[in-house]
Amino acid sequence: MIELDKIFKEALPIIEKIEEAGFEAYFVGGSVRDALLKKDINDVDIATSAFPAEIKQIFHKTIDVGIEHGTVMVLWGGESYEITTFRTESAYQDFRRPDTVEFVRSLEEDLKRRDFTVNALAMDKNGQIMDYFEGQQDLSNRVIKAVGSPQERFHEDALRMMRAIRFVSQLEFTMEQNTQEAIAEHHALLGKISIERISIEFMKLLQGKGRPKGLDLFIQTGLYAFCPGLEKHKDSLKKFARFEGELATRLAAWTMLIHYLEIPTSEVTKFLKLWKCSNKEMQEVQLAVKTLRARLAHPYTAVELYHSGLSIALEVEHIVEQLQFSADKDLVKEQYEKLPIKEKKEIQISGNDILTELNAKPGKWLGQLLEEIELLIITGKLANSSKEILIWVKNRPGIGER
Repeated sequence: MIELDKIFKEALPIIEKIEEAGFEAYFVGGSVRDALLKKDINDVDIATSAFPAEIKQIFHKTIDVGIEHGTVMVLWGGESYEITTFRTESAYQDFRRPDTVEFVRSLEEDLKRRDFTVNALAMDKNGQIMDYFEGQQDLSNRVIKAVGSPQERFHEDALRMMRAIRFVSQLEFTMEQNTQEAIAEHHALLGKISIERISIEFMKLLQGKGRPKGLDLFIQTGLYAFCPGLEKHKDSLKKFARFEGELATRLAAWTMLIHYLEIPTSEVTKFLKLWKCSNKEMQEVQLAVKTLRARLAHPYTAVELYHSGLSIALEVEHIVEQLQFSADKDLVKEQYEKLPIKEKKEIQISGNDILTELNAKPGKWLGQLLEEIELLIITGKLANSSKEILIWVKNRPGIGER
């Protein structure tokens, strides 16, 4: 029995209405696990003996988000709640999703299909825990253990192997021996899973407080060999596993991984494309990697600070600190504030101004000239004044040949 916190209490009317209609309903999965661990809870999942059509009769505002698999979203009190019918699943031919789903009225049958014992927990509206697979004991022992046969669980959904290791990292748990051995035996099944799904678990693994232990298992079980661009980097990953610093953001996680893999800056985008990263994230990571490598060689120059921007410069400074190098975020902020300009649009002259002044036609030369002006302003060699810039332009050697 546990005391319900605010997020559970807000969802109680959902459970009560389902029960009033003659069905069972429970909080299930990660929210119950985290409540027992006294961790923050962001959302709750509800499982019920009511079938999807019955849920739609009980509540007026619903969305069919996955009704073929038993899930209906209920809109209530300005929030949305996913309500999923108790179900059993058939064989998984593609190692990703069941061929068929059968709705059942039994909570135990529903929990039996879940991945790990610590996630196969349910809680009623009074805070009473339903635990059919010794999940509370495994929570107490800080162990990740598959429900029933780990071989069966991983053949049902091969991503569960990555999830097991991710939970070791996030929760700072150990892994039960049979579960670990099953991952090592069946690790090649990960090749059946989409990169997008693997990437989500991999990032959570890298950002976990137990990352060193998680990465060790990632390597030992052979999963790394079925992740994009990692197959030939076993030794580098082992070095990365010894790094114990904090990686609080995706940017920091990707940047540090690439640092340890020693991927050339020019190859960063290619590597991240394999992981299906967004264009924005690829640009930011490439810039952060380039900035980190410069920063480890020497303090920031004005040009490096200008091109990185304050946000990435501070992120990199934090990484530098984690790598046990001398770092000073306040100094970085001070240096950034002293920059004559923070971005190109602050330059007090435009290409059209230059063309008008010189009575010239546009061409490649103009972009090159503007970049030269930008660099001179950043380094303090030219004042950011339209008058001063035009004087410099007119006196620049070779400008009359344009």
